[in-house]
Amino acid sequence: MDAIAEINPDRRERAHAALAEKPDGIVESIAAAADVTAAEILEILPKGSAVIAPKESFDDIWAELTSWGVVLFLVHTEDVVAEIDGVLPAGSESHGWFNIHGDSPIGGHIKKDNCASVTFVDRAFHGRRSCSVWFMNGKGAPMFKVFVRRDEARELLADQLAKFEALRAHYL
Repeated sequence: MDAIAEINPDRRERAHAALAEKPDGIVESIAAAADVTAAEILEILPKGSAVIAPKESFDDIWAELTSWGVVLFLVHTEDVVAEIDGVLPAGSESHGWFNIHGDSPIGGHIKKDNCASVTFVDRAFHGRRSCSVWFMNGKGAPMFKVFVRRDEARELLADQLAKFEALRAHYL
């Protein structure tokens, strides 16, 4: 189903035009330029570039991500892009939050109930392949993202890439 076209064909046209202008740019910037959501941009990427898992998969996906080793954890708002390298700690639920603490610089509290879906994104970013897992809220914005890291030559880490591809395959 094409949710953008169903909601408003003009939004879809704007999204396509903005993506065509900068196909390997920052999704949030492309969305802002088109006055659409990041989810709407992800939806129009070529087939297979954005694979959506249901929100009920949050725990299983998070558990798998904790086995990837050091990842890049990214939170992108209109005011800041926070990038943190670390191992994702196992989480536990309490008082309406998914709490992550451990021996990692990545820690805090996630409003898990706000997660509407999890999207596996595999696309070019500034000319290079980029693979990440986006935890999306109901407003069509990423809550946070977990990226496959790169080596010294700026290539994706082979072991994490294989894990990304295997996990994504469960939701194709």
